[in-house]
Amino acid sequence: MDVSLTLVAELLLLGSATGFLAGLLGVGGGMLLVPFLTLIISHRGVPADLAVKMAIATSMATILFTSLSSVRAHHRHGAVRWPIVRAMAPGILVGGLLAGAGMFAVVKGQWLAIMFCLFVSFSATQMLRGRKPKPQRQMPGWQGQAAAGTTVGFASGLVGAGGAFISVPFMTWCNVPIHNAVATSAALGFPIALANTLGYVVSGWSLPSALPGSFGYLYLPALGTVAVVSMLMAPLGARAAHSMDVGRLKRIFACLLYGLAAYMLWKAVAQ
Repeated sequence: MDVSLTLVAELLLLGSATGFLAGLLGVGGGMLLVPFLTLIISHRGVPADLAVKMAIATSMATILFTSLSSVRAHHRHGAVRWPIVRAMAPGILVGGLLAGAGMFAVVKGQWLAIMFCLFVSFSATQMLRGRKPKPQRQMPGWQGQAAAGTTVGFASGLVGAGGAFISVPFMTWCNVPIHNAVATSAALGFPIALANTLGYVVSGWSLPSALPGSFGYLYLPALGTVAVVSMLMAPLGARAAHSMDVGRLKRIFACLLYGLAAYMLWKAVAQ
């Protein structure tokens, strides 16, 4: 089979899975995209260190599109807590720009892969534990939410995920109902992706093209294909999130995340 057709098939399948899960679980898709894009890019002759960075940057750029599609579906259900979005967004923009335009270009891909492994493992553990927060705990004031946003934006920029691995556990820890936390996390995905993608463009501006169709750290064929397909699938996942108990699916997804974290750790050690 022609390599280009193989690539298109891989990206269509990957975009379908990540878009659906982004809407269903509010995970932004990055936790699936980064490992599989690393595999796809590295198999095309790109050094492992650069492949990890390209996968992270491309994954984050797709969230610009999937977050819009997902949040529209959640908003129709009245599930997005917009005051939380407004409070956390300024910090997210600051943290994302610091990560994308600053730290991302300096830190080696090996360490980014290790950080991705740790964050994904943390997210999977949170899904499995399902601990109940203290009933009196509430969201902090706007200063605390802005500080949390800065942390979410910065960490997301380093691992190429939409921030749900921090924001959803944080909001549920503050007694925001899970469906509202997932929906609000989807809305936060857009400022996270915007700030970090701008940062990646700035930091990768002078990089030579690693693959046909790449622009700095962004792999445009993957960005275009995954973005379009995931935008179509994200509303389906969001609708499913409001009509089913996702507890069992979260446990299955957590086990998958452990496997993907192990793969990224292997990539880091093998460099």
